[in-house]
Amino acid sequence: MVSLAKTARSPKKKTSIGLHPKNKPKRTEEKLNAASIRKKKERKLAKQLEADDEDIYQEPLKHLVAPANQISLTDNELRVEITRVLTGDDPNRPRNISKFNFKDRRFKPDPPGQSDHMATHFTIAGCSLHRESSDYETQKKREDEKEAAEEKTRKAFIDRELSKENSCNETQREVETHTVDNDKNQFNYTERAAQTFNYPFRERGMCTEPPPVLHFSSAVSQWEIYDCYMNEHTNSSMEIEKLRKAENSAKPAAVTSGTEVGRDTVHSKHMARALKIMERLVNQNADDEIFQDFKYWEDASDQYRDGEGSLLPLWRFSTDHTKKKQVTALTWNPRHADLFAVGYGSYDFMRQGSGKICCFTLKNTSYPEYIFSTESGVMCLDFHPLYPSLLAVGCYDGSVLVYNVCNNGMRPIYSSSIRTGKHTDPVWQVSWHVDDMGKELGFFSISTDGKVAHWTMSKNELNMEPVMQLKLVQHTRKDEIEQETSMSGFAGGCCFDFNQKHCNLFIVGTEEGRIHKCSKAYSGQYLATYEGHHMPVYAVKWNPFHERVFLSCSADWTVKLWDHSADYPIMSFDLGCSVGDICWSPHSSTVFGAVTSDGRVHVYDLAENKHEPLCIQKVVKRAKLTHLSFSSQDYIIIVGDDRGGVNSLKLSPNLRKLGLPMDSGGSHETRTDAMKVQSSKMDKILLTADVKRTIA
Repeated sequence: MVSLAKTARSPKKKTSIGLHPKNKPKRTEEKLNAASIRKKKERKLAKQLEADDEDIYQEPLKHLVAPANQISLTDNELRVEITRVLTGDDPNRPRNISKFNFKDRRFKPDPPGQSDHMATHFTIAGCSLHRESSDYETQKKREDEKEAAEEKTRKAFIDRELSKENSCNETQREVETHTVDNDKNQFNYTERAAQTFNYPFRERGMCTEPPPVLHFSSAVSQWEIYDCYMNEHTNSSMEIEKLRKAENSAKPAAVTSGTEVGRDTVHSKHMARALKIMERLVNQNADDEIFQDFKYWEDASDQYRDGEGSLLPLWRFSTDHTKKKQVTALTWNPRHADLFAVGYGSYDFMRQGSGKICCFTLKNTSYPEYIFSTESGVMCLDFHPLYPSLLAVGCYDGSVLVYNVCNNGMRPIYSSSIRTGKHTDPVWQVSWHVDDMGKELGFFSISTDGKVAHWTMSKNELNMEPVMQLKLVQHTRKDEIEQETSMSGFAGGCCFDFNQKHCNLFIVGTEEGRIHKCSKAYSGQYLATYEGHHMPVYAVKWNPFHERVFLSCSADWTVKLWDHSADYPIMSFDLGCSVGDICWSPHSSTVFGAVTSDGRVHVYDLAENKHEPLCIQKVVKRAKLTHLSFSSQDYIIIVGDDRGGVNSLKLSPNLRKLGLPMDSGGSHETRTDAMKVQSSKMDKILLTADVKRTIA
């Protein structure tokens, strides 16, 4: 113990002894092992910490990459706010689409619609009904009835099959139990069978490559289409010229039949006719409701109101060529019941200009079939009763013209001149006259220069022959009626009309308000003078069914009914405004119409009411009605105004229920009977008027 203590206290001595590596002390190895273990633990702990850090959320690293062409802005520029609005408009939708408007006859921009910018990604057609609705109950009831019917059919089929099976079993039992008393050997039976060869079915198919498909689309404008048509027309013309030079023929291209005419298809007559038919079909489809009303609609309210009627507006005929012109004449074609002519001019002396003639048809209400221009305003028109293509025209400058509507030319075939003769004042009325003895066609005209002239169509020109010179008649007293009336000066003629049964007899209305009865056989004097109006007489019309009765209208607001055998009016109607025109109905002897300057149409039926009209209807606003005309086939009338428009109106049943239509296709006996019925109706009215005047 003592030695150990001493040894511990003794000082250490440094020694240097050289040793082999294998002979190193064990303590050094233990230190190295402990250091390596500690490093391993540190690595393991570092890996655990890295794994824990991966579980913790870390914000992503943002690297701002600026493009090479980005503009560098300052802080103040970056702080400026720029407002942008997001809309639902489709940027790929075209905004300059134009469509052709057939009503205005020009291209118009297509307005945007509600669904133009909508993109449909999925759609499916379906149907759903509410369980408590009546539709669901109806459908449920229908399905239940169908299921019950099917169940009943199935049970009946099962019962029928069971009954058949039972009957078969009973029949088999009877056969088995029945003893066959036959001499033949029932056991001598041989059963033979043969098997045939079944041919196998063969299927043969062939696969081909589909033909190549090329999709092509392009956008063209109106000018490109026009250029293509013009190029085609030019090429066809050049080919025609080459063929002409090659063949050395002097025939014109319009006469030659073959490839020359057939090449210019666009400008051919067949193309024009096809386009006309197509235009009519398009218009009839566009106005289908109006055409249905024109053919089939009848006012059912007429059966509840006696003595009253109505007019149904149908179409308004107008064109841009007749703006700022007045309708001065209306006439229907005698053969084609849907065609009528309209004359345009002006009644104002200070607003005279050129005139127009338009031929409209009910088959195409949007544009006239024919248009003719005149140097002076048109005042009157009339179609020839036997040659419906000839149209006589009277103008404001006193000249008369004759057009052939069938010709494509715009110029008249006959025209008057100073050399051949003409009126010095406006021609207010023309009327064709059919003469059985004469070989040449002719018509009559009247003017305010006091002349009634007859025009004859010779081979090259119109020949004028004065029929009567209208002279003024002084006022005569009643005790001097039998004496010859004195004449001084010339009277201005405004209108005239020939009697249908007495071809030489006609009546003339003058500016002084008098009506003169004249004859072609006595051109030097009047047969009778009727004084009933005190202002210009605008129209006189003979009754188409009665030879003694005629109507007259004047600017003094009155319409008067006359019997040419009496010098006084039988009836007088005050319309409260200037009367522009009158017209008898071609279907009834007692129905007539009148138009006034306040835009109203008056329709009378003397067999129903002798004092009041059956219908008074305002047709136009802020315009004056100038003329009217009844259709000879359909129950419609046309009225013209001073703004260049023509309105068509359909008569209700009360305005034509007593009328008998005079169809040209009926037999002669039927037409004669109808004429007698209409004449007897007017005779009753004349008899009643005579009795009242005798009592008064």
